[in-house]
Amino acid sequence: MASGRLGWPTDEAPTGDPAGPVSMTPLTTEAVDGDERLTAHLDDSPSVSVDDPELARLRELLRIAGDDLRSRDDEPVRVISLANQKGGVGKTSTAVNLAMALRLLGHRVLVVDMDPQGNATTAFDIDHDPGTPSVYDVLVNGKPLRDVVQETQWSGLAVVPATVDLAGAEVELVSELGREARLRNALQQYLHECEQSGPRYDFVFVDCPPSLGLLTVNALTAVTEVLVPLQCEYYALEGLGQLLSSVNLVKEHLNPQLRVSGVLLTMFDGRTKLAPQVVADAREHLPELVLDTLVPRSVRVSEAPSHGQTVLTYDPRSSGAQAYLAVAREFREKGLSTGVPQSQ
Repeated sequence: MASGRLGWPTDEAPTGDPAGPVSMTPLTTEAVDGDERLTAHLDDSPSVSVDDPELARLRELLRIAGDDLRSRDDEPVRVISLANQKGGVGKTSTAVNLAMALRLLGHRVLVVDMDPQGNATTAFDIDHDPGTPSVYDVLVNGKPLRDVVQETQWSGLAVVPATVDLAGAEVELVSELGREARLRNALQQYLHECEQSGPRYDFVFVDCPPSLGLLTVNALTAVTEVLVPLQCEYYALEGLGQLLSSVNLVKEHLNPQLRVSGVLLTMFDGRTKLAPQVVADAREHLPELVLDTLVPRSVRVSEAPSHGQTVLTYDPRSSGAQAYLAVAREFREKGLSTGVPQSQ
């Protein structure tokens, strides 16, 4: 099957809502503050072929994103880690889909993959074979972050890839001075360079591995916010207290500016009795932190990475894509703190 320039099939229509196809409008581009953005227009320009599946998909992405594209040039960058020591709760899915949703809403986004499995890197179709310049070189060899950042096929959305080499970083750094602050120092320098010479980022997401080891500590030391994806199952809720304790330890000893800015309930399945109970318990105990939006269990969210895509580009009409757009809108209004933590 042939693939188009942006990674989706060119010989079949996108699957999604069984309600049928959505009316789409021609697409043009316009320059805004030096950044080329896609904007939809409600005219019938004959210059755009309605049979072009790539343009059709882009028009659909713009339609679901709505008309609230906006710049954050006058606001500080928000630096957020996605953390939970339990695996399989949706950390990486949240990192990549929230990043893509915010890009569709007009923000420039950087994703730092701190998981040796490199799943966030895969989701953006970025190479992560052993030896590829990656976050490992930043942590262990002191390489500048700008030398390993890779742009995705979506302008304004970049990734710092992870490779399997990262699995040995904790052992290699164990005797190094200031090992917990390697990522923070590199990120501070890179974001300062972006502020000076542009283009700057609005959001930075750091995807953590499913553990509370040195890689996660590096991530928590480098950010000011933690977003906790929480699967709607009992074991995930049981481990939340341990994670919050770890965040408090990092805050006390390494990063006083660290705050938990949200808990996102993922993989919600309303057909079960347990999922609504987990939601109720989470909102009862953490009323100020739990986001209103629930991310449903979705096959499309699971399928998208195998195509080198996020769910928003793989099937923008799916329940998962719609949910992450809602999360993006809610989360950008909910942040408690901004910027990269300053060295102590």
